[in-house]
Amino acid sequence: MEKQTKQRNSEKQLVSMELSAVKIQQLNKQPIVESSVARSEDGKWLIHKTVITDIKPVSYFEKVMASK
Repeated sequence: MEKQTKQRNSEKQLVSMELSAVKIQQLNKQPIVESSVARSEDGKWLIHKTVITDIKPVSYFEKVMASK
């Protein structure tokens, strides 16, 4: 009985957690990481593909290139 009560309390704590506006902004600035796993057509190989998408404004690259 006590174990079930503790579990319910911990579940309530997880549900009640919210992200602040600052944390959401930080997460939006992070790169997007996508991962997929598949088997090759002949079944001999495992293919693990990771795509990292990072979005930066063009002005950022213009400043970097101009700093040479």
